Formats: sequence, structure tokens, C-alpha cells
Amino acid sequence: MRMVDIIMKKRGGEALLEEEIRWMIGEYTRGEIPDYQMSAFLMAVYFQGMTDEETAILTDAMAGSGERLDLSQLPGVKVDKHSTGGVGDKTTMVVAPIAAACGCTVAKMSGRGLGHTGGTVDKLESIPGTRADLSKEEFLEVVARTGIAVTGQSGNLAPADKKLYALRDVTATVDSVPLIAASIMSKKLAAGSDCIVLDVKTGSGAFMKTVEDSVSLAEKMVAIGVHSGKKIAALITDMDVPLGYQIGNTLEVEEAVRTLSGEGPRDLTDVCLALASQLLHLAGHGEIDFCRQEAQEAIRSGAALKKLADMIEAQGGDPDYIYHPEKLGRAPFTAELAAEKSGYIERMDALDIGVAASLLGAGRETKDSAIDPLAGIILSKKTGDAVKKGETIATLLTSDESRLEAAKKKLAEAVIIGAAAPRKHPLIYARVTEQGIE
Repeated sequence: MRMVDIIMKKRGGEALLEEEIRWMIGEYTRGEIPDYQMSAFLMAVYFQGMTDEETAILTDAMAGSGERLDLSQLPGVKVDKHSTGGVGDKTTMVVAPIAAACGCTVAKMSGRGLGHTGGTVDKLESIPGTRADLSKEEFLEVVARTGIAVTGQSGNLAPADKKLYALRDVTATVDSVPLIAASIMSKKLAAGSDCIVLDVKTGSGAFMKTVEDSVSLAEKMVAIGVHSGKKIAALITDMDVPLGYQIGNTLEVEEAVRTLSGEGPRDLTDVCLALASQLLHLAGHGEIDFCRQEAQEAIRSGAALKKLADMIEAQGGDPDYIYHPEKLGRAPFTAELAAEKSGYIERMDALDIGVAASLLGAGRETKDSAIDPLAGIILSKKTGDAVKKGETIATLLTSDESRLEAAKKKLAEAVIIGAAAPRKHPLIYARVTEQGIE
């Protein structure tokens, strides 16, 4: 088999055979296919696309390029949830404990933040002592003991994806639906769960900017999951506006804890309950309405909050920070963004707000950048809210005073005040399952 023949075939719009895809991924992972040939192939896929069957085979080959987690020794139904990334998106810290409190087994691998989006691993590590770099053995032991663990991705989990993503990043082929789907799902398949719920964000702060593109990505990922024998569903959720009111690592831990205590903001609570009820439904707990009630009871009883505290303790952290999140502290330097005129917040661009939080130190510009766990933004108003001139719209927090000016300027660019209240966006646009789009 020759790589040049595979490139020509895909360039011409033909569907590749399973043996061609598996050979290509195996050889590339071993370093036998040079980057310049794989770059040509990625560009051919970018323009010609891939069929659902091709994408499923590519995903499975990438998942099989390294170690696969064997969760069969763990009791119960193994569930996983993945978000395509957003601003203020702390849903894993809420949904995973709810699912565990309802009897599911949650063995989740999460990523770090990069750019304007936050990462669950960074948020967990902002809780003193908490480790999110568990070995495979430690990870499985924590799950077996508590029913839940969240750790960073294994160094040998889907190594083909790591190589391919690095190449896509520098060849302008990142935003290809089959390549995005294969990248996300290869890690999900390698992680070994039975049921997967996907939170596909749409809007300014998301990777997919339109509902149509988000649905297309969700359909491709659901098709991959079905092809691989997984129970899977996707929700298309809004990311034109940050989720919740707090953006930044310890700030998002605080808001997640409040949500698990039944006191979280409405938008965050509703998205988390929708995701949790989908997960419980896939795990066989009953119809969606019943599963939502089950999730709500896990919050009301305190069982979900206890699961989060148990997980933090098992991963080396102090659970007292979960029961008393005020102990996490506040950054020493703050600034307020005030409304320049009276009216309604017409737009609050999630991307610019995420960038502003990163400028404060809440995110990283490169993989090696240090994060300020206390840095971030607390919103006082959101899109659609009425404001008076001089009223506080948001508070910026950082441990480095020199960061405030640039971050405040970027945050100001994100907020547009108009004379009339804007049309409301749905919080959840659609559900995508094996049966289709609802």
C-alpha cells in the first residue's frame, strides 16, 4: 500500500477502504508516513469530506493506536460526558457527581484549557491538593472506591489523535467536521465507557458558530458512537453568552458547588439537569422526565455534592473546600466594568469574555503557561438584562495588577448596550440521537 495512492483517492472524492484507513493510521503513528504526506491527506479530507462509515473506521483506528481503558472490572453502567468547550462551562463538575449519586459509574478523562476555553482539569487542580494526573491504576482505584473520578488524559490514549491534531493546527485543517468528530470520539472510545452524552456548544464562544454546523458535528459523532456500539446522544446548547455568571478556575468551582447545593444560576442548572437526565436515560434509568426528577433529587438530598467531595478527597484534595468554597479565596486585585449608558445588554460576546479572562491569567496562551487559579470574571448582568448608566456589569479579578487594563478593554469590547431588549436565544437548541434530530 502507498500513501500517495490514498491521497489521490481521497483527493478525487472516493471513499477509502477500511484496510487503507487502518494501514494509514498505523503507519503514521509509527512514524513511517511523513508529515507532508499526512498534511496532503488532511487537506483532501477538508475539501472532500468523509462518509459516516469512513469517519467511524478512522475514529476506531485512532482509538486503537494506543492503550484502551478496560472498565469491565468496575461495577454498574459506565457513563461519560463530553463538552466541545466554552466559556464558564463547568458542567462536568455538576453532571458527573449527579450521575454518580444516581448509581452510574463515572470514569472520566478531561482536558486542560487552551486559549479562551477553560479546562476541567485546571478547575479541579485549583482546589488545594487535588490531583488530576492520576495513573491508570490510581484512576481505576478511585472510581472503584467512590464511583467517580476525573483525571487528565493518559499519555498513551489515542496517540494518533495527538499527532494528527498537532498537524491540523498548523495546516489550517482543524475545522473539518469529520476530523473534529474523529478527534473527540477516538478519545471517548479509548476511555471505555458504555454511554456517552455530548454537549455540543454553538455560538460566538464555541468552536462551531452556527446551529447548523453544530448539528452536523453532533450527527457525525453520534453516528460514530452508534457504529462502535455505544449508547450515545448529543445536546446542542447555547454558547453565545457565557454559561453561569463566573468565569475562571476557583470561581467556576464555587459556582458548580452552588449548583450542586441547589442554588446555582438558572441557565447552568438547566443545562446540567438536561445533560444529566440524558445520561441517566441512556444508562437505562427510565424516560427523560423521570431521569430529570432523579437528578433533581440527587441535588436536593445533598448526595451529588457529597459525591464531588468524595472524589476530591480520593484525588488528594481537601473536601472542606467543597462544603465551604469561600475558603478558596479571592484574587487581591479587582476592577469593575460599568455601563456607559442606560438600556439593555444587547450582546455579550462569549469569545471576547473568554479572552478577557485569559488575559487576567485564568487561561493559558501556550500549553506551558502558568494559570492564576484566582483570576477571572464575575458577571453582574447578562444579555437581555436592563442596566443603568454607571451600574456594574462585571468585576475582573487577578493576582497580577498589571493585567487589569488590557483585560478590561477586551471585556468592554464584548458588551453592547442597546435601547431595546434583544430576542432571547434558546438555551438548548436540539437533541441528536440515533433516531434523528429533535
